[in-house]
This record gives sequence, structure tokens and C-alpha cells, in this order.
Amino acid sequence: MPISSPPDLGGAAPFAEPWQAQAFALTVELHAKGAFTWSEWSRTLGAQIAAEDGADYYERWLAALETILAAKGLADPASLAALKSAWARAYRDTPHGKPVAL
Repeated sequence: MPISSPPDLGGAAPFAEPWQAQAFALTVELHAKGAFTWSEWSRTLGAQIAAEDGADYYERWLAALETILAAKGLADPASLAALKSAWARAYRDTPHGKPVAL
């Protein structure tokens, strides 16, 4: 069963940050392009949610996306880690109110 909208959050906005909407849309698009099945996605996301590591829903969503892309050979885990690190540095080094850029 395809995901057509974010989960029901009891009237709260589904996305607190733009990156959450982007991760959601990327997941839907990758599925539409045949990168993975919904069953594969469901198992991967479920494993992240079961981890109970203190991450919020969309942090787990992003971790599941990274996991499934690595498992499918569509993304290199080392490259993903380097990119995350570069973004974290850029975010820390960007003055408040300025756009973050790599």
C-alpha cells in the first residue's frame, strides 16, 4: 500500500522542518522509480522505529532512507556520513539568519 500522505499527528503540522518534507517526498519518489517496494520500506522504517534511540519520527525516517539506499547499493554509507558531517560543519559555521551552504 503506497504512502500518499504523512502520518496523522492529531491536527499537528506533519512537517516541523523543510528537510522532513524533503525526506518524505524523496522516499515517495524513489519508490515510484522502483528503488524499493513498500514492504521493504515498511520493514526498514519499522526497524528504525523499534530502535527507540531517542530520535524523533523523521530522524528515524531519514535513517531508514539511508539504510535502505545503502542496502540497495544506491548510496555509499561512507559518502552519506561525509555529507552529513559537511552539512553539520556548514550549519555550525553559518552565522545566524544566513542560509546554510556547503
